Amino acid sequence: MSPTDIPPSTLDTPEPAMLFNPRTYDPAQFDEPTRRLLRATVDWFESRGKKALIDTYIDRAWYADFLEFAAKEGLFAEFLTPSAADPEKRWDTSRIAELNEILGFYGLGYWYTWQVTILGLGPVWQSENEAVRARAAKLLAEGHVMAFGLSERSHGADIYSTDMVLTPDGEGGFTATGSKYYIGNGNVAGLVSVFGRRSDVEGPEGYVFFAADSRHEAYHLVKNVVNAQMYVSEFRLEEYPVRAEDVLHTGKAAFDAALNTVNVGKFNLCTASVGICEHAMYEAVTHAHNRVLYGKRVTDFPHVRRELTDAYARLVAMKLFAARSVDYFRTASPEDRRYLLFNPMTKMKVTTEGEKVIDLMWDVIAAKGFEADTYFDKAAKDIRGLPKLEGTVHVNLALILKFMANYLFAPAEYPPVPTRQDAADDEFLFRQGPARGLGAIRFHDWRAAYAAHGHLPNVARFREQADGFCALLLEHAPSAEQQADLDFLLEIGQLFALIVYGQLVLEQAELTGLDADLLDQVFDALVRDFSAHATELHGKASTTEAQAAWALAHVRRPVADGARAAKVWGMVEALSGAYEMPA
Repeated sequence: MSPTDIPPSTLDTPEPAMLFNPRTYDPAQFDEPTRRLLRATVDWFESRGKKALIDTYIDRAWYADFLEFAAKEGLFAEFLTPSAADPEKRWDTSRIAELNEILGFYGLGYWYTWQVTILGLGPVWQSENEAVRARAAKLLAEGHVMAFGLSERSHGADIYSTDMVLTPDGEGGFTATGSKYYIGNGNVAGLVSVFGRRSDVEGPEGYVFFAADSRHEAYHLVKNVVNAQMYVSEFRLEEYPVRAEDVLHTGKAAFDAALNTVNVGKFNLCTASVGICEHAMYEAVTHAHNRVLYGKRVTDFPHVRRELTDAYARLVAMKLFAARSVDYFRTASPEDRRYLLFNPMTKMKVTTEGEKVIDLMWDVIAAKGFEADTYFDKAAKDIRGLPKLEGTVHVNLALILKFMANYLFAPAEYPPVPTRQDAADDEFLFRQGPARGLGAIRFHDWRAAYAAHGHLPNVARFREQADGFCALLLEHAPSAEQQADLDFLLEIGQLFALIVYGQLVLEQAELTGLDADLLDQVFDALVRDFSAHATELHGKASTTEAQAAWALAHVRRPVADGARAAKVWGMVEALSGAYEMPA
């Protein structure tokens, strides 16, 4: 039997609305200018076609055509200029997340040039330097991209250490000398936000953020440090003149601007990961469902259905968590900084789930996943990068742990957080204030979301595991020695992160009316994940006997339901043929 012999009725089931599909995309939740720009972006990629997408990726061609399109449409200027810089524009995390997903769907490189522009703008929009703010707004309007000059070859993104040195010039300014490494857009950026330190001031008071221009003669582009279509530069400044009007931040404010910029930019990785997985899933399901081996359709094999169903459920959870996180970003204030937990969660948890989704599909399509004329081949390479940008998984897990005690044991009252897709400017993101006090942030009671869905068997089973985790911390808390053992502590962090992940998944499922069987299938995966991390904790060298006994006691099997699994499989099956990028 060939694919053309497959009964068409199995391919004509309407696709589930959960995944982005360019064929049917209608961002009706946004205002007209936003809808037009999002749809224009999709149409540009679709009209350009798959061959051009693949060829430029393989040739590592700089995406000048995309940047020309974005400049012509005013895409970056419209989406990345806050109202304080232009009253006709706004910084709207909801539509920024939407564009992240679209750009990820077509390729990491297109998203990356946009992402590092966001990072480059962070210190500018946080600055009180009106001249540089006006310059940045003008550059965006002219179609320029930006860069974030923080990391260095010797120090990485360790902002306590920098070899970019600013020497006073005796006229109120400085000359800057030093190198920066792994700086996206550093080849063409109209404005580069550069972090350095003064030669004449010791300690944190000597930090400086300043604006540089990649076109200046004292700005030397060294090389592209990655073998990819994107340009991730090494550049060097040699006595670069930094005028007083180029200075964005000094002292501790420069340090805070660096961290707060990463708070804003780190979030974008999750929705890019979602977009990559969505495109890859259309390819993988269509290939598997139309392939016949040993006289059977590949998707008739039980293990194939299980893997693709698991991939789909995990992808749905990624979308739910990311979408709900947007709401907390947009309602943040000095009194409500819950977003500072959900932010590293999106960076760490959603992006690592993206890796799992790709791996599950790759197990099904096997050699097809290596073929050069597929999107999947690119997705399998690029999905690995997202958990490793803006801090590693380990760095983000260590950050997440700072919130654990208050999140689990000290709930506070907050007004309900609604879905935030309104056309408002998220101005608080550029006045976050000092980057400290994370351990004092309070959260609403996580148990409420679980209680509202306790009738679902796997939500109830996962809740048992979550309650057990609280008991572990109260009855067998990590000792001082264990708290110094990062290998042990990170496994605690993984267990905690699952509880946070599940909470926002449940909240978004409630807000969107997600199918109950699909939600229970999501928690089938979370029950298994909790059991896997409990097993890892059991095996750690520093785990005590009591903690090891707890770990084994909280390994659970998810509640199986053949009818539920068949229903969710029908959602996956409907993806076959639902989208293919035009040639």
